[in-house]
Amino acid sequence: MLRRVLIANRGEIAVRIIRECRDASIGTVAVYSEADLNALHVMLADKAVCIGKAPSALSYLNMENIIEAARGTGCEAIHPGFGFLSENPEFAALCRENGLIFVGPPAQVIEKLGNKAEARKTMKAAGVPVVPGSDGPVETVEDAETIAEQIGYPVLIKASAGGGGRGMRVAENSGEVRRAFEDARLEAEKCFGDGTVYLEKLVRNPRHVEFQILADQYGNVIHLGERNCSIQRRNQKMIEEAPDWCLSEELRARMGADAVKAARVAGYRNAGTVEFIVDGDRYYFIEMNTRLQVEHPITEMITGVNLVREQLRIASGLPLEISQQDVRTRGHAIECRINAEDIFRNFAPSPGHVGFLHFPAGNHVRVESALYSGCDISPFYDSMAAKIIVYGDTRLEAIRRMRRALGETIIKGVRTTLPIQHLIMYHQDFLRGHYNTGFIENNLEELISIYEAAGGRNESIQ
Repeated sequence: MLRRVLIANRGEIAVRIIRECRDASIGTVAVYSEADLNALHVMLADKAVCIGKAPSALSYLNMENIIEAARGTGCEAIHPGFGFLSENPEFAALCRENGLIFVGPPAQVIEKLGNKAEARKTMKAAGVPVVPGSDGPVETVEDAETIAEQIGYPVLIKASAGGGGRGMRVAENSGEVRRAFEDARLEAEKCFGDGTVYLEKLVRNPRHVEFQILADQYGNVIHLGERNCSIQRRNQKMIEEAPDWCLSEELRARMGADAVKAARVAGYRNAGTVEFIVDGDRYYFIEMNTRLQVEHPITEMITGVNLVREQLRIASGLPLEISQQDVRTRGHAIECRINAEDIFRNFAPSPGHVGFLHFPAGNHVRVESALYSGCDISPFYDSMAAKIIVYGDTRLEAIRRMRRALGETIIKGVRTTLPIQHLIMYHQDFLRGHYNTGFIENNLEELISIYEAAGGRNESIQ
């Protein structure tokens, strides 16, 4: 196994990796910005190195400073977590050039799958179902209009280098294509430094279902079942559950086989996620995330497989300990991402001082967070404050446990998404499993009204 790892991240994922390394007797080095001097991951790591000022471009995205920190502290490997540099092929290559192991797939795989248009072409050639659309990047508005007429409206114009819902625009008819095309390209250039876009048929309000993949360097590739991530706002996931309550065994088997095929075709290694949209009994590949996902704990809860431990083992050159036949799932798990956001201001970030904090506990309740009483939630970074994860023998038991867990959670000083997520646990469509990616858009006004009627707007903890 590895002897010392630098964690090129912050927040709850840095804390999770530090804990896993400690369990495996692996030394840890944290990096931090000036704004994170008192962050929990800095306190928990064996060593910590300041890598720059508060803006992420000057710290957590500063590749040279991170590499220097790793080499200066005698690290063998860098774990990127998720976000920041986790899907940056240049950083993965830079690690290798400096004799450091990148805990993730090879740089060329990240590059191939990071370009969504190219990944789509690769999957289509391999026989993995893809949404009808362009066969690669679309260069001109005229080409976009021609393809849109061929596949039918509405269409989605997407950044090839995109992610997180950025660089995406919908055109409902021919009159909207030019504006959507130009807006998508401009946002893609601004966010990713690459204005290349491609075009897909818009599948309105599908279910978002993803399969967890593990692959080692010896050609062993397995999947660990699926997660339903359909409850989203602005293409950002809020609640995930595993397994997908509405997926038939026949469809699950087909999608799992295609997820493994997708990873094999890409030459994948380490942990990754193959994402699909599901429309009735049809499913389509949309992308492969070449990193650990935020929602990975629910897969761990139902399979018993420790994904971060497996990442470290694979990076150490060890083969997978389990085969596809060994994978067994039991029960049901749900995760709520608690974000420091103001639900009354269209989910605007709500940074600030956490005056008091209490997280839930009890049987089959897991919390992942870097918050503590008296800490500050920085305005410089992602607004996710905590993940509440629960397990139950049945889906209903898991829902009831999540209601209790959310009810016990207290975060004083900032507004969070907690009240909305708590109410969703009682919503009839959620209870029946009858929901899709349009759930928040279709129900937010009702949920806020219920919360306001209960006097929630004046609660300082929300």
